[in-house]
Amino acid sequence: MTPEREPGALRLLDDDRAALRADCGSCSGLCCVALTFSKSADFPVNKDAGKPCGNLAEDFRCGIHRDLRDKGYRGCTVYDCFGAGQRVSQGTFEGRDWRRDPATARQMFEVFPLMRQIHELLWYLTEALTYPQTRPLAADLKRVLADTERLAQGSPDEVAGTDVAAHRQVVNTLLLRTSELVRAEHRGQGGGGAKGGKRGRGGKAGKGGKKWDRRGADLIGARLTGADLMGVDLRGAYLIGADLRDADLRAADLIGADFRDADLRGADLTGALFLTQSQVNAAKGDDRTKLPDALHRPGHWSQD
Repeated sequence: MTPEREPGALRLLDDDRAALRADCGSCSGLCCVALTFSKSADFPVNKDAGKPCGNLAEDFRCGIHRDLRDKGYRGCTVYDCFGAGQRVSQGTFEGRDWRRDPATARQMFEVFPLMRQIHELLWYLTEALTYPQTRPLAADLKRVLADTERLAQGSPDEVAGTDVAAHRQVVNTLLLRTSELVRAEHRGQGGGGAKGGKRGRGGKAGKGGKKWDRRGADLIGARLTGADLMGVDLRGAYLIGADLRDADLRAADLIGADFRDADLRGADLTGALFLTQSQVNAAKGDDRTKLPDALHRPGHWSQD
């Protein structure tokens, strides 16, 4: 029998991402206060950092949660804190909140976005350990995962003083190696690549003209219906409004790819690397869209 882990124990060996999913009921509405948003297609009003959203109730719940999209707060339905909200509220600040303890407010609002970045790195590292192809990297992945978890367990002052950008570079080196190992088995397969659309920068074409390296590619509004993108590196690609209906994105590296309003109806994202709930929430999909097991189908997909 596997022994139970104490709260805060390091997550090293299994795909335990429960603590990296938002639990709004255990948070003091930090994303509704600490962050800035501007009047746009995602928000109907401007809000400064540190100012509570007008829809935030006294119990830290959203007063229009069921109607966010209808009332113009689309950005709220896309955002995901990777569980940083409950970590800061219940862990870092030990249950104190910015309303009952105003003296903590400024630092709490400073710590929250940093913790969100740390938790995002925890999500990626934990995922990397689930792939059998990363066994040669397992020791390094576990070590850096442990280091990242220690950052998350720091005091408010320690978290506020963390150089997250520098740590992200360390993590990114391992994530790049993970991507290469996982996608290597697909490179010998053929494929026609993207059908139409804009061409982004990329590496040499493989069999059938398939381009494996589409990092940072400009694919805004691209027509990629039924495209064979299996195992392709799409890190940081701009897929805003792209037509990806019935596309094959299995084992594609999607870290940082922009899926806002991308059409994923019928697309297969099984085993897609480093895909997050935020990316999925920003896209359009349907009952035929296949997602990695760690992600859930957004409720608004059935309404679009």
